[in-house]
Amino acid sequence: MSLIYIVEDDKNIREIETFALKNSGHTIVDFEFAKDFFKKVAEKVPNLIILDIMLPDEDGLDILKKLRSVSETRKVPIIMITAKTTEIDKVKGLDLGADDYITKPFGVMELISRVKALLRRSADMETEKYLSLNNIFLDNEKHAVYVDNNLCELTFKEYNLLKFLMINTGIVMSRDIILDRIWGLDFEGESRTLDMHIKTLRQKLGEAGSRIKTIRNVGYIIE
Repeated sequence: MSLIYIVEDDKNIREIETFALKNSGHTIVDFEFAKDFFKKVAEKVPNLIILDIMLPDEDGLDILKKLRSVSETRKVPIIMITAKTTEIDKVKGLDLGADDYITKPFGVMELISRVKALLRRSADMETEKYLSLNNIFLDNEKHAVYVDNNLCELTFKEYNLLKFLMINTGIVMSRDIILDRIWGLDFEGESRTLDMHIKTLRQKLGEAGSRIKTIRNVGYIIE
């Protein structure tokens, strides 16, 4: 199945996560400290990472930033797990590049379901190496977007959002589908987060951003 790294300082929670995912057929390597985790990542990049925010030697959000800043781990699916429940913490983690977010306490079946869904979404998003739409070119191998042959600097989520819309060029994508495929969560703040990402994506694409159309009360389409 898949190689999954778990970074969690709570031994009981770490053991529960490991046991549940091993029983689902995955290969699991667990870590209590960030330093040990990074050493292992340098040796072998996993298919998915489950990352706690509160760790004894390094903040989980800082770890997330580092993972998203290098090409080797930029596209690895990451689920954040934390006891924090405020909306701003969730938005911060997602905007930094987390793909999903689970708040403690959580059920084993929820964890398994989210891991399965995220691995499926990740596989779907990796099917196309190159995408082009008129003057927009997306290079999935380099994780780069070009407009009129000029590099367009996008955040991790902006990139995935554009890629998803381009894969479905000419098809209206509902807000719920976009949120499920790109964020994988359903909480109150996400609707505004999607609108914000569409706005900044349009701005960064310049005139090409006008190709992203809002379908009122439905979602978005790129033409």
